[in-house]
Amino acid sequence: MSKLSIVILAAGQGTRMKSEVPKALHSLAGKPLVQYAVEMAAQLISEKPLLVVGHGADQVRRAIGDQVIYVEQREQLGTGHALLQARPLLEGRSETVLVCCADMPFLSPDTLRRLLELHEERKDPIAMLTVEADDPKGFGRILRDEAGQVVGIVEEAVATDAQKAIRELNCGVYCFDGDWLWPHLAQLPLSPKGEYYLTDLVAMAVAEGQVVEALKISDVTEVLGINDRSHLAQAEALMRQHINQKWLLEGVTLLAPALTFIDATVKIGQDTIIYPNTYLEGATAIGCQCRLGPNTIVRDSTIGDRCTVEASVVEGAVLEDSVDVGPFSHLRQGAHLAKGVHVGNFGEVKNSYLGPGTRMGHFSYLGDATVGQEVNIGAGTITCNYDGERKHPTVIEDGAFIGSDTMLVAPVRVGAGAKIGAGSVVTHDIPPGSIAYGVPARVRGKVREE
Repeated sequence: MSKLSIVILAAGQGTRMKSEVPKALHSLAGKPLVQYAVEMAAQLISEKPLLVVGHGADQVRRAIGDQVIYVEQREQLGTGHALLQARPLLEGRSETVLVCCADMPFLSPDTLRRLLELHEERKDPIAMLTVEADDPKGFGRILRDEAGQVVGIVEEAVATDAQKAIRELNCGVYCFDGDWLWPHLAQLPLSPKGEYYLTDLVAMAVAEGQVVEALKISDVTEVLGINDRSHLAQAEALMRQHINQKWLLEGVTLLAPALTFIDATVKIGQDTIIYPNTYLEGATAIGCQCRLGPNTIVRDSTIGDRCTVEASVVEGAVLEDSVDVGPFSHLRQGAHLAKGVHVGNFGEVKNSYLGPGTRMGHFSYLGDATVGQEVNIGAGTITCNYDGERKHPTVIEDGAFIGSDTMLVAPVRVGAGAKIGAGSVVTHDIPPGSIAYGVPARVRGKVREE
């Protein structure tokens, strides 16, 4: 295939979204819309695509980073003007230029490969993607002559009743011959709205006696564009169905797929069972043979094999293998539960490490704590880690036993094998192997060795 460059148009304001967020950055199944186009381009070429940005350009740059080469359209003067901004980077360097929009998340690489193959085979200046559908969704209509050749595109706003009855629609995806494109792009006429449109290139090619090729597809969802919140909601439902079907085929059980919400960025191991009203979001990875839900949120977290999380919230946390949490618990940013840890109902862990085999009873809170292995955290235990100005650490060493309703006033350390009586307030370090209780807790003796 000839030298190919891909240009993604993402400069539009998206006024119908009624949002301060650029349309290209609205989230779809956990990813910004434009990310789908960027990932699609990566499956077609090894070089970075060009991304034409305009409204909210700095926001787009922060979200997408260095995955693309940025071209800025400072004035919003239409799709033709947007593509023209890429001319200095591509003219004379790319034989073929593929142009698509940032708001078509279902456009498949296979369809684009077919379009590229058509263009490569026919060697005409333009090959475009069209779709046949009963609902025009505001797309322009494809005009053909008696021989079936494309002769133009008419926008819905100016189409006659006869033209509005045409079922073949323009998708806004084009493959251009580079040598033909750039000089003609500079000659586009100014529309009555004061903009320059790529669609006018079709009429220019036909006027020169050139052939415009069209690849017609039948699946309108593949070219579903996002112009307002209603379109976004339709796309969200459709994308969720695709994602859930993928995981069902990968060996994951979804007991109620319609009530299971999995972001496109999530990974799940085989034989995991997901109960209704579960949300798996962001950079989340789930191991094998887990049980999640019902009524559970897991966000930006890593969960190992054979874990159970029931009716709880897990965000920014790490769970190693064979951990069980909940119901009604909250693992916050920085929580790390080692193998075999148990967190009971209504427990909360923040920025803390719990060592292997440690058990944390219900109604407990651990914040900024480092807990060793095989520690018992009794029900109602709280680390008092905040003094009103700063956070302070708590350390509980291996094998310690913390009785119910204990207050650990940080900074404080409980030594290995120590036992704290129920209802104690620990304000000073407790030596290893000691027994302490009271308010404030005092060392009362040594733990008997068995």
